[in-house]
Amino acid sequence: MRICLSVTNDVVTDQRVNKVARTLRSIGAEITVIGRKRRNSIPFKPDKFNVKLFRLIINKGPLFYAVYNLRAFFYLVSHRFDILVANDLDTLPANYLASKIKRAKLVYDSHEYFTEVPELQGRKFVQKTWKLIERFILPKIKYACTVNDSIARIYCRKYGVKMLTIRNLPYCNQQEENADIYLTYKGKLILYQGSVNMGRGLELVIKSMKHVNNATFLIIGDGYIMESLKQLCTDLNLHDKILFTGRMPFNKLSSYTKKADLGISLEENLGLNYYYALPNKLFDYIKANVPVLVSDFPEMGKIVKKYDIGLTTLSTDPLEIAGLINYMLNDQDNIRKWKKNLLNATKDLCWESEEQKLKEMYKTIISA
Repeated sequence: MRICLSVTNDVVTDQRVNKVARTLRSIGAEITVIGRKRRNSIPFKPDKFNVKLFRLIINKGPLFYAVYNLRAFFYLVSHRFDILVANDLDTLPANYLASKIKRAKLVYDSHEYFTEVPELQGRKFVQKTWKLIERFILPKIKYACTVNDSIARIYCRKYGVKMLTIRNLPYCNQQEENADIYLTYKGKLILYQGSVNMGRGLELVIKSMKHVNNATFLIIGDGYIMESLKQLCTDLNLHDKILFTGRMPFNKLSSYTKKADLGISLEENLGLNYYYALPNKLFDYIKANVPVLVSDFPEMGKIVKKYDIGLTTLSTDPLEIAGLINYMLNDQDNIRKWKKNLLNATKDLCWESEEQKLKEMYKTIISA
């Protein structure tokens, strides 16, 4: 059984796609992942599946998605695959058309509520275009999954498509690669890891650092607002309290995560995608036994409150955020409680358990 997974990134930092590829390989499938090669792409050679990265002449804006889907379409129709997997709406047009031409089975894996991402807010024409694509294709999708129950319910209500919920949980029994740590910082370590884009609460935390005592804020990742964040640090004279590492391969990331004293996931309510988000970094913090401060939104808040592993907030006031951070970094009784509860949460929130649903889903698809 030959399966192709499509993404618009360069795969190296995409934990979900890597885990899905390894799981499908374990049930005997031959896996190829297609994505794009950027100028700053980190070399990546997985041992369990094949990777094909396209060099594109346009790498941002609406034309990028058109060029990518055109390139992906010709690749898919010129190779033999039994199952095509579109990861998110931005790869679905190519996969849908190729599946019709090649008579291959199509799977839609929605990592987010794509038409509600912050980057589309206020861009009515672009957002409308994606909604038209969504409205045309999704009712025709037979096999689909997504990252949480909230998004699954939305798609079922809007388009009648039944989506299996497969959360993007970390491996719990896998031997991790220990990376060399090159960090010099003062005091406690506050961590954000993930895309450095709008709506992630990064400006808020940076501003709050003026009032946080004996701590450093580490940002691991890259994105559209990186330069503006660095400028904000300059304007606030916070160079000694903020560290940026840039992008990092997921197999080295955990070595840094484990160094943190507090994990941050303060998404802003810039559309339903963030409101219903259940980000990878939350589960990575949990696995690393790091207490968390997250937005009090339905999916994130539910996890934090269920296991009592940190605090939730809706505040957008830097002073209030600084107060919460100072409290969480220094209240030893709560720190001991949260760390104990994190160990219990880790036992439940494992990819080794979650992937069983994925295996059953694909076994059904293969036998259909």
